[in-house]
Amino acid sequence: MNEEVSQLLEQIDLRKGELLELTKTLIRFETPAPPARNTNEAQEFVAHFLRKRNFSVDKWDVYPNDPNVVGVKKGVESDTHKSLIINGHMDVAEVSADEAWETNPFEPFIKDGWLVGRGAADMKGGLAGALFAIQLFQEAGIELPGDLIFQSVIGEEVGEAGTLQCCKRGYDADFAVVVDTSDLHMQGQGGVITGWITVKSPQTFHDATRRKMIHAGGRLFGASAIEKMMKIVQSLQELERHWAVMKTYEGYPSGTTTINPAVIEGGRHAAFIADECRLWITVHFYPNETHEQIIKEIEEYIGKVAAADPWLSENPPQFKWGGESMIVDRGEIFPSLEIDSEHAAVKTLSSVHELILSQNAILDMSATVTDGGWFSEFHIPAVIYGPGTLEEAHSINEKVEVEQLIEFTKVITAFIYEWCHTKK
Repeated sequence: MNEEVSQLLEQIDLRKGELLELTKTLIRFETPAPPARNTNEAQEFVAHFLRKRNFSVDKWDVYPNDPNVVGVKKGVESDTHKSLIINGHMDVAEVSADEAWETNPFEPFIKDGWLVGRGAADMKGGLAGALFAIQLFQEAGIELPGDLIFQSVIGEEVGEAGTLQCCKRGYDADFAVVVDTSDLHMQGQGGVITGWITVKSPQTFHDATRRKMIHAGGRLFGASAIEKMMKIVQSLQELERHWAVMKTYEGYPSGTTTINPAVIEGGRHAAFIADECRLWITVHFYPNETHEQIIKEIEEYIGKVAAADPWLSENPPQFKWGGESMIVDRGEIFPSLEIDSEHAAVKTLSSVHELILSQNAILDMSATVTDGGWFSEFHIPAVIYGPGTLEEAHSINEKVEVEQLIEFTKVITAFIYEWCHTKK
């Protein structure tokens, strides 16, 4: 291993107390989402940290009091060497008042080799490890040949896609690592999209007219929007079963492509026939699918069902897909992320992982979603690689193993060095 890298790894062992204190500092910033709109102080800390390490910093509000922070350290030979994005989200899962934490969730502590606190696993441990690597480079006087871009984003927990805003702002690189919860596995992911399906009658009817709607000779052409939505829910279940039979993807159990009828709203009063019904669905799809493809499949299938129904054929269901925020407009999109195992950066990360940790690198698929799919949408190869397990993410007494946090910091430090020294 390169002598400079060996010295950096030695420093991580010698100064692990500083790494843990940095992680604790990030956890102490109370940034749960929901309610969100609370990350400015934490993001200003990151911005100041990066400026001290000679990064140019771009900080802008995605929402009031919820800014993104992007730091850029131009490489000394950036025209000829590979660039890298390190990405993570500053918001953490919400904490309910009735959760039985040992202590205040935002007062971190170490117990039995674990660092406990909200966000320890998801994902302030990953952010801290990457920031500590940046600090070590600066203190050692190491100037990377390739560009290094650090993104601390907001809104991941509520589908607000701070990472999407970074991509739209033009930040690009040859590769990206999302340092989110992966148990030090190199992961891709399936995608998720939410949608609203609405059935609406052009007329309203008194409850007493129901007999005329449903019995022979009533001669009143009308329907309950709730009952028509029942037909659509049943159709979605049929499509979901069809997907389970026909769709597969290596690394996922069959049936992972699901359509969850999560929330239903309808009717206005017990004295009315329901004239409107809205269904909120959550759809999971495989890494080799796009949300545009999934939308097309669902709308075409429901369209055929509606066409076969006398009332729905004249009053077809309406669709609204995705959204910018689960808080603002009750919608979200998490695009899928496929991994190319032959990509040079994936091979480099695998070899660094195996060399430092003396264990095989695992390339698999996350059971959940992250912001990683947005890089795929913008044609930036990416991987999810970070400390912590999904069992700990969002949990009461959330925690990350101290040893794994140290291991992650070593691997990400060495990977940054190796990739940014790779010629184009």
